[in-house]
Amino acid sequence: MATPRTEMLKSLLAQDPTNTFARYGLAMEYANTGQSAEAVAEYRLLMANNPDYAAAYFHCGQTLERMGQLDEARATYQQGIDVTTRIGDLHTRSELQGALDLLG
Repeated sequence: MATPRTEMLKSLLAQDPTNTFARYGLAMEYANTGQSAEAVAEYRLLMANNPDYAAAYFHCGQTLERMGQLDEARATYQQGIDVTTRIGDLHTRSELQGALDLLG
């Protein structure tokens, strides 16, 4: 189900596919409207184009969890932990570690 926000974000990305803000916003919009597969695809594009965008790992992992893809969620959280350790983002690293720990 396309929302006006989804259409606006898609339009921004058509003009500039590297727009990190628009890509993250589109992924979040998809996640918030129950379009989990689309959300994961957008998060993955974001992580591929901007691997230091730490929040994408957390939200992608959360979406994968909701989809029941727990191994992929674990792997995504671990990738995020590696990234946040490298860039020194201790707050996000802590959130990722907490999410990973909850999965066991």
